[in-house]
Amino acid sequence: IGTKQQHGYFLALLAEALRVAGREQEALDTIGEAIDVATQTYEPYYEAELYRLRGEALARVGIASPTEIESCFQRALDIARLQQAKAFELRAAVSLARLWRQQSRCDEGRTILEDVYGWFTEGLDTGDLKDARALLDELR
Repeated sequence: IGTKQQHGYFLALLAEALRVAGREQEALDTIGEAIDVATQTYEPYYEAELYRLRGEALARVGIASPTEIESCFQRALDIARLQQAKAFELRAAVSLARLWRQQSRCDEGRTILEDVYGWFTEGLDTGDLKDARALLDELR
């Protein structure tokens, strides 16, 4: 019927499958398409995660500057905060903190990650929160 409802979300899933298959450039292109679709269809609910995935893909492909990658993570973080989407905010903070760790900016990474991690009071055994906790321990 030609609907594009949740099309951006499904493109993000496809991009992740392409990444796992080692097809990094195709994954990056698919994420770009997903961002375009989300913008055109006014479905912003997954937008924060799309920008985080774009930053991760840019880092893996190695065609972007650290500033461009950081910009993707920062945009993901800003969108997640605006939407009050704590799970996406956590993921964006983890990605940004990892990038900053590579740049020897551990204090900044720890601060941004502690802020969002501290919001969670349950579910601490989930994968995202375990990853965040491990990264916080590394940043100390």
